[in-house]
Amino acid sequence: MIQTERSYNGIWHCIQETYRTEKVPGFYKGMSMAVLTASLISSLSFGAYRNILHSICRIRYGTVSVKPSKLDVSLAGCATGAVRVVLMSPAEIAKVRLQTQKELHHSMTSSHLVSKPKYQGPMHCLSLIVKEEGLGGLYKGCSALLFRDCYSFATYFLTYSTFCDWLTPTGKNRPDIPAVLLSGGCAGVIAWGVATPMDVIKTRMQADGQGQLKYKGLIHCTRESIREEGGRILFKGLGLNCIRAFPANMMVFVTYEAVLRLAERLMK
Repeated sequence: MIQTERSYNGIWHCIQETYRTEKVPGFYKGMSMAVLTASLISSLSFGAYRNILHSICRIRYGTVSVKPSKLDVSLAGCATGAVRVVLMSPAEIAKVRLQTQKELHHSMTSSHLVSKPKYQGPMHCLSLIVKEEGLGGLYKGCSALLFRDCYSFATYFLTYSTFCDWLTPTGKNRPDIPAVLLSGGCAGVIAWGVATPMDVIKTRMQADGQGQLKYKGLIHCTRESIREEGGRILFKGLGLNCIRAFPANMMVFVTYEAVLRLAERLMK
């Protein structure tokens, strides 16, 4: 919401206004779709990254046992970002629409006028978008999402790989748990640092559909947002993204490394 509303002066003001107008449930709008799809999208992302990286190593070196270069890691991360868009776009647009809806829609029930939100939940939101905007509506803003995920996931996995190399003691071929935690947290923060400008544009394009359409495309949305609110709009929400990114990605990469090591033991 902080990325789409001009009325918020910062994170704390956004929190206060959300609580004042919507109370505690306002902080959890759109979360059901994120919870339902988080595991699936994370599994797809890390599975795609691992397989793409192995494919690159086979093509370049003829084997997957060689240590991949930083270029290999970046290319695999970029390709992973592109793969994610297929599942990520519908999930993201449902989350954005649910979080940004404010106007109540009126309907007649048993001769009474009833006011209720336009979108009643994630599945209702998706079905209504398809009905009103066609299947293409589920991929509104996917150009911005594609740019965001391609370069941010290249940065994400490259940062993780680099930090792990720095923090792994000489003579060891694997980082220990503290190194994984620190590397994962830093990777998440840096990735969101480069992703936030395009995330702002993506969010605005996806929210643009409730009422009169404002943006004609990626370039138009970027130009109009900067014209109306200045260049700093591209970094709106950066602090909040980084605050949540560090602990979340610490746990993501610890889990990823644990699964990899378990799989290797089982295959021996």
